[in-house]
Amino acid sequence: MNSDLYPLKFYPILKEKIWGGQKLKTLLNKPSNLTNVGESWEISDVEGDTSIVSNGNLEGKSLKQLLGTYKDKLIGIKNFKQFGEKFPLLIKFIDAKEDLSIQLHPNDELAAKRHNSYGKTEMWYVMQADEDSNLIVGFNQDMTVEKYLKHLEEKSLTKILNFHKVKTGDTYFIEVGRVHAIGAGVLLAEIQQTSDITYRVYDWDRVDDNGNERELHNDLAIDAFNFNMPDNFRVSYSKTKNKPNEMVSCPYFITNYLEVNQTLKKQNNHDSFIIYMCVDGEASITTINSQEHIKKGETILMPAAIKDFEITAKNTTLLEVYV
Repeated sequence: MNSDLYPLKFYPILKEKIWGGQKLKTLLNKPSNLTNVGESWEISDVEGDTSIVSNGNLEGKSLKQLLGTYKDKLIGIKNFKQFGEKFPLLIKFIDAKEDLSIQLHPNDELAAKRHNSYGKTEMWYVMQADEDSNLIVGFNQDMTVEKYLKHLEEKSLTKILNFHKVKTGDTYFIEVGRVHAIGAGVLLAEIQQTSDITYRVYDWDRVDDNGNERELHNDLAIDAFNFNMPDNFRVSYSKTKNKPNEMVSCPYFITNYLEVNQTLKKQNNHDSFIIYMCVDGEASITTINSQEHIKKGETILMPAAIKDFEITAKNTTLLEVYV
């Protein structure tokens, strides 16, 4: 193990959004003076929004600086070969007080050509949902470009969209090209490729304080749609305690559900960093020369160089993520 490296925590990057609320402050204890906090970027290497270490000897260093210094010791040999000094994932908590816009994301090829960016494959884990809250994912019928454009023009998109009532623990895998939106009243954890490219197709005719509607991206979006996707976005997974239960495995990330009520000895055999998002309870993570505490609403990055560690917790739920 590289003795310089230890379990890393970062200052959250909080984002005010027209649809944001208070749950990131009240339920996840994020300190903020913002009025409508929509997102907490937990680990980010997005240009202009790079995470800064909040603990230990490396406090104040940026994720970019860490990648420049530690390279494969931080993210793993295969990841460093593929991504270089670019962190491959963006990790967030999201609070939707109001409905988010109806949107979709481009694939890698389209995002590279148009935006010099990665695409944005993502997943959601619902941490809390008000009664009758929805997520919108996909269409409720077979769809063609012509039918979609007709509904878009007539502002009747909601008639053809899939609304899903959700509860804590519900998990969705959102592939590129699939239309989606987070509904009002939902607090969730989001794991995604490092990308901030979103094509907004409908925003409920909302206006900001100055009476302006947010920009729509319908010209760009039409090429990004995949209208023939199977309804395989709901994720079913086991909840066996004290062992990783696979939720999502895709080319961009693997996420496990990990419910802990004892001390677990962990070995990192993945040639990758491991991220733990604490979605309920609290835990201690102990390495040979350090210990860090993590509680609900916090995220920790285990560098790839740390091969052996322990997680100690009582009735704690973690999302375990690696590439």
